[in-house]
Amino acid sequence: MKKFTKIASLALTAVMAATCLAGCGAGSSTSGSASEDKKVIKIGGIGPLTGAAAIYGQAVKNGAEIALDEVNAKGDLKFELKFEDDENDAEKAVNAYNNLKDWGMQVSMGTVTTQPCIAVSAESNSDGMFALTPSASAPDVVKDKDFMFQMCFSDPNQGVASAKYIKEQNLGEKIAIIYNNSDVYSTGIYQKFTSEAQNQGLNVVCVKTFTDDSANDFTSQLNEIKAAGADLVYLPIYYTPASLILTQAKKMQYEPKFFGVDGMDGILTLEGFDKSLAEGVMLLTPFTADAQDEATKSFVKKYNEKYKETPNQFAADGYDVVNAIYEACKKAGITGDMTSEEIGKKLVDTFTSADFKIDGITGTGMTWSKDGEVSKEPKGMVIKNGAYVGM
Repeated sequence: MKKFTKIASLALTAVMAATCLAGCGAGSSTSGSASEDKKVIKIGGIGPLTGAAAIYGQAVKNGAEIALDEVNAKGDLKFELKFEDDENDAEKAVNAYNNLKDWGMQVSMGTVTTQPCIAVSAESNSDGMFALTPSASAPDVVKDKDFMFQMCFSDPNQGVASAKYIKEQNLGEKIAIIYNNSDVYSTGIYQKFTSEAQNQGLNVVCVKTFTDDSANDFTSQLNEIKAAGADLVYLPIYYTPASLILTQAKKMQYEPKFFGVDGMDGILTLEGFDKSLAEGVMLLTPFTADAQDEATKSFVKKYNEKYKETPNQFAADGYDVVNAIYEACKKAGITGDMTSEEIGKKLVDTFTSADFKIDGITGTGMTWSKDGEVSKEPKGMVIKNGAYVGM
């Protein structure tokens, strides 16, 4: 952030003073004067823009940019966003965080995916840098970190909500589970799901696992699940292995119901994937693009016009993150000439205050606990005719 110094000298003429001020303002992409520049708050984002998880990072970036345009058009505060690619790698995410600090970041969007966010959140919390991650959902992301907050459901909440939803909607008599036991995200959801499934009286007949290194052939797992008679398969995993499971299940003529989590959102835009294989797949998500409220319709319209595709949950999370930061900055009286530490303390106090609630496209009346977790209701979604539809 540029800082302007008042130059006082009797030898300077009014013309020279005006020239100096104009020169100091040059080069700023967000403002053209000292008074305006004080309003500019620098937000840093980190996520995979390339690699296997790029669908997530690009969607978050796109959603955040739409919100940024809307916020800046209001004129009371100005945001500038710089987004760094971490390729879903923890070491690269930490390097990206340090690059953003050098740039002058004052507020962080955390990172998009879980493992990189755990690494970065340790750094940002130590720095007193407020961070609101759109989609890193593991409990360790926010555990013992005063300055780290989540816009997404935590993994335990997803597992509990999934088990309750399956029971309430009577979606399956015999439940099977396939999860990634080398992934914090998948394991965390699985553990809470099985615990709540027992509470709900769900009949879990088979549990199978895989690792990142073995996520290419699920024939053995599917054969055992089929032999157990499972009529619903719960998949607390990301969309890439899920796409292979759906493809291989079809080949062996096994057609149970499939129920997933927010990490599966993005499967419809996976290059080379036959969308018909996902017909009838269900998942819980905080966002459905076919919702009829005005805020969602406006966002979907703008997203379609700008990016030529329908936004997924990650895009909606990115959009809500920027808007939540904006509302909190307004409430706390934050301006761009404050340090990141000053802003961090004010944002923590605001997000955890009893009277701070946000209506977004991923939830209404959203609040945050002192642990950094968000409170909002999940929505059931099913894939029909190659599109997400609210259940």
